[in-house]
Amino acid sequence: MNEELQFIIDSTKEQMQTAVSHLESELSNIRAGKATPAMLRSVKVDYYGSITPLTQVANVNTLDAHTITVQPWEKSLIPEIEKGILIANLGFNPMNNGESIIINVPILTEDRRKELAKQAKAEAENAKISIRNDRKDANNELKKIDLSEDLLKNSEMDIQNLTDNFINTIDALYAAKEIEIMKV
Repeated sequence: MNEELQFIIDSTKEQMQTAVSHLESELSNIRAGKATPAMLRSVKVDYYGSITPLTQVANVNTLDAHTITVQPWEKSLIPEIEKGILIANLGFNPMNNGESIIINVPILTEDRRKELAKQAKAEAENAKISIRNDRKDANNELKKIDLSEDLLKNSEMDIQNLTDNFINTIDALYAAKEIEIMKV
């Protein structure tokens, strides 16, 4: 097989995998009612003038399905961590007990669950659009190189098969997330 052709197929596969990885990351940020440390992944803290991810200044754990604890490595950071959680606008109300921060994750209402399912669907659709754009770019690149008609058609079919596989992966990720969100 032509090296240029193989490069196009490999780079397309890599780009499509990046879209799926991004979707996985975005879906993990959508909370499904059960408390997880990942819910605070977007929280940044002012650590002596430097904006730092929460996980680099504290231990984040879950006590139970509805409680997250944040144990800072320095007690002087507690007010900054509380501020960072509020600024992240996650809908949490951090409570400070002098030693650590406790966050009670409220149980989701039916309306909120539906809203989160729509958000997950939108993220999945964005990932599908990205995959389709990668397919289009790859097909355009294929047409630029000198290939026989049969090899061009076969290569386009390979790209389409890749596309179909990644779209199926996205559908499966969304379906699993929707089940997780809607489960009471």
